[in-house]
Amino acid sequence: MTEEEKNSAEHAYSASNIQVLEGLEAVRKRPAMYIGDISLKGLHHLVYEVVDNSIDEALAGYCTHIEVGIYPDGSISVQDNGRGIPVDFHEKEKRSALEVVMTVLHAGGKFDKGSYKVSGGLHGVGVSCVNALSSHMTTQVRRDGKVYQQEYEKGHPLYPVKVVGECPKEQTGTRQQFWPDGEIFSVTEYQYTTLASRMRELAYLNAGIRITLTDYREKNEDGTFKQEVFYSEQGLREFVRFIDSSREHLFDDIIYINTEKQGVPVEVAIMYNTSYNESIHSYVNNINTIEGGTHLAGFRRALTRTLKKYAEDNKMLDKVKVEIAGDDFREGLTAVISIKVAEPQFEGQTKTKLGNNEVMGAVDQAVGEALTNYLEEHPKEAKLIVDKVVLAAQARVAARRARETVRKTPMGGGGLPGKLADCSLKDPSKCELFIVEGDSAGGSAKQGRDRKFQAILPLRGKILNVEKSMWHKAFESDTVNNIIQALGVRFGLDEENSKAANLEKLRYHKIIIMTDADVDGSHIDTLIMTLFFRYMPELIRDGYLYIATPPLYLCTKGKNRAYCYTDAERERFIQTYGDGGTEKGVTTQRYKGLGEMNPEQLWETTMDPETRILKQVVLENAAEADQIFSMLMGEDVGPRREFIEENAVYANIDA
Repeated sequence: MTEEEKNSAEHAYSASNIQVLEGLEAVRKRPAMYIGDISLKGLHHLVYEVVDNSIDEALAGYCTHIEVGIYPDGSISVQDNGRGIPVDFHEKEKRSALEVVMTVLHAGGKFDKGSYKVSGGLHGVGVSCVNALSSHMTTQVRRDGKVYQQEYEKGHPLYPVKVVGECPKEQTGTRQQFWPDGEIFSVTEYQYTTLASRMRELAYLNAGIRITLTDYREKNEDGTFKQEVFYSEQGLREFVRFIDSSREHLFDDIIYINTEKQGVPVEVAIMYNTSYNESIHSYVNNINTIEGGTHLAGFRRALTRTLKKYAEDNKMLDKVKVEIAGDDFREGLTAVISIKVAEPQFEGQTKTKLGNNEVMGAVDQAVGEALTNYLEEHPKEAKLIVDKVVLAAQARVAARRARETVRKTPMGGGGLPGKLADCSLKDPSKCELFIVEGDSAGGSAKQGRDRKFQAILPLRGKILNVEKSMWHKAFESDTVNNIIQALGVRFGLDEENSKAANLEKLRYHKIIIMTDADVDGSHIDTLIMTLFFRYMPELIRDGYLYIATPPLYLCTKGKNRAYCYTDAERERFIQTYGDGGTEKGVTTQRYKGLGEMNPEQLWETTMDPETRILKQVVLENAAEADQIFSMLMGEDVGPRREFIEENAVYANIDA
């Protein structure tokens, strides 16, 4: 830019360039700032925000039933039997309180400590954000024997709040129905399983609340609509059993804590199993804090201190030749921690880490006292826990030796695996690693790739199932080590003394699993995803893991030719180009594996950033993912068979 252009630009930058976005316009202008993104995750987040308001009513003691409906026209309804949003005149705003709540950012009862002791949601931003990002929204409130209503378009009221009917005086509550705006969202179709997962989680976290989810887009064989009712009488105790349902229990007891310390309600459920994984899920005001925080640090501190003291006092570690670390106390542990905080301080926009310092002491005290009592009263179970801890310590030492051996092994390419065909760029944000099934497909991928930014790592045979293996066994596996070394990941203990993957030297920001489009390929996908979920969940959380989508068919009719990634796409091709909509004259090539494609085809269909389809692996519900991975990859066959039978309809299975 020349000096003249610079001066011109400076003069042009005046008050007229400063945009003041009033009301909900700011939300529509930058939706991702408020709901995370504008794809599936953000779309479903709208529902969670509205449901959170109903849950807040339940936490305050005024709501027992929440009904969520998914409709064929793309809308969602959420109805509760709480007190109903106030509709009386708001003196300061000079309009109905209902309109203020629905159209003004940072307005709502959550800011009045007398209305809600604790609350989730976006601190008053929630429902008005949903309104702003909906093409249409209808709110109905039942209060004082009347039904009040107001409708909105893109956050703007279409008319003042009005009475549209009467109801029994004892019948109160709020009903919200909204249509997500297609101008904002890249997808507007709701997924039943995603919503069901969150509703199940909320039912476990809030014992005694009934949540009904109905899908009016799908009917059962008997003509009724698809529906599930989520209700938990025992709350976290049932939640921890659900997560651990596919694992072998060390003993059947659940160590349960439900108390209040230093003004902080603390609820914890703990169960031990025979696996080698630590599964701790923490929540603050029903929000899943996937990055942990002070409540998780308090829990870990109390667990380590209490178990270690019990073991030492009872002389159970006298003959143990390895040093016990904090991490050893949590191997085979499944726990759910749920706390309620009046004014939570979350780190980051997405609220995934709690920062309140006072919470650490409260959780530490609550868990320490309860665990001490349990161990004293249950010596048999206490011995089982300590024996497992000692075994974990021995395995950890063996794992460290295995890692050190791996690092000392002379390898070409600065410690990179010999099979890795690396890319020339060194900027991780621009580099991709394809983890490819088999040497044959690996050969095609190496020839077809763009060497500048795409690296290829072929895997031979099936990867180790880390769900069934101790940590040191994983590091003894050549396949696992090849992946870890290619990525540049290091393992150690984090600030909370827990096993963690260090991503500082991560060499690729796109890690793409590329396997055959068949049952064996799906199995290898799952094995590799299990490795990442159990050993490197940070990679998934940071959005670095993807699955490639190779085509199932190449359909040809004369000069017309198309790669088809689903059976539906193949049917469309036949309908368009087949003689009379039949397969006559259409040649279909079914790709059994990646190795059947030549390098040019593999690039064109699966590797070219301009044309490929990549599925990003996301972690929406860590507790449910935990349960599914342990069920799919664990020892118990029964639940796995049931899951496959229920979900086979969604799979492309080729005989």
